[in-house]
Amino acid sequence: MINMNPQGGVATGAVRPNAGIDVSKQHLDVCWGTHEQRWVHDASGWKELTAQLQAAAVDLVVLEASGGFERGLVCALQDAGLTAARVNPRQARDFAKSMGVLAKTDRVDARVLRDFADVLARHQDRAKYITAPVDAHRAELAALVTRRRQLVDMRVAETNRLALAGKRAVRSIKAVLRTLDKQLVDLDGDIDDLLEEHFSAQRTLLDSVKGVGPVTIMTLQAALPELGQLNRREVCKLTGVAPLADDSGSRKGKRRTWGGRGDVRAVLYMATLSAIRHNPVIGAFHARLIAAGKLPKVAIVACMRKLLTILNAMARDAAAWDPAKHVQAAKNA
Repeated sequence: MINMNPQGGVATGAVRPNAGIDVSKQHLDVCWGTHEQRWVHDASGWKELTAQLQAAAVDLVVLEASGGFERGLVCALQDAGLTAARVNPRQARDFAKSMGVLAKTDRVDARVLRDFADVLARHQDRAKYITAPVDAHRAELAALVTRRRQLVDMRVAETNRLALAGKRAVRSIKAVLRTLDKQLVDLDGDIDDLLEEHFSAQRTLLDSVKGVGPVTIMTLQAALPELGQLNRREVCKLTGVAPLADDSGSRKGKRRTWGGRGDVRAVLYMATLSAIRHNPVIGAFHARLIAAGKLPKVAIVACMRKLLTILNAMARDAAAWDPAKHVQAAKNA
């Protein structure tokens, strides 16, 4: 049971307070201990805020992922030597509801995040909630990959409009498509240069696996830096391809996959479809599942999990794809 202080936070013998920060586009609402304050959301505000948190000897700072608005702040906190945990907004909201907090304002959210920080700071698995320091090259790669995905979405939208457009509109749409195609070529060149300069070894490893193409490689490098650092269960859960239990009492519910990093899961799905056709290990595994009566979608998700497990092991051991090893393992599975 968690005992709460009258002023807020968890009642423990620890003297170091924890902080919660509600991030918006223009300002930051911060709560640590019994203190509450608002700062401007810019570099000068970050500097003043980190100085205050350092002076207060804050242990853990919790903030929500806010569509990218929090990235600069997280870097500022880490540069100042503060420990930050960026959490899913749904987690924070569920925590608030569990504590009976139904109101939602910026100040209330900051208090809830402070209380959430008090819990996470003493959690036995605290380390897995901590946001790892941001690598500048990986951050740049992530930004380029995100922009590429945006351009692809725009191209799909324009292509769909083309089928219903009138003659004059067609000229406009085709001009936009030509521009988008040129932008994609330029962007792919920038991404390729960045991968070659800073992620060459990792790219070579992943590129040795049939079914894993350039888009999968760039996405894994940008959005899954934990690849090779977690065990197979953890990396599958992080990606959203691990079956999760749904049991209660004598009821045994269906295991379902949900959550995780959607951008990684999307490219992993496409890579798996390719691997089923061209990779003997994944193809044989898929064939066995279908022969055993598994539904096609269940078989594909299982293949996604197997492919990710192989890629994770390769990254962990810094070992390229070994056909003999994996084919033999597939036969023995």
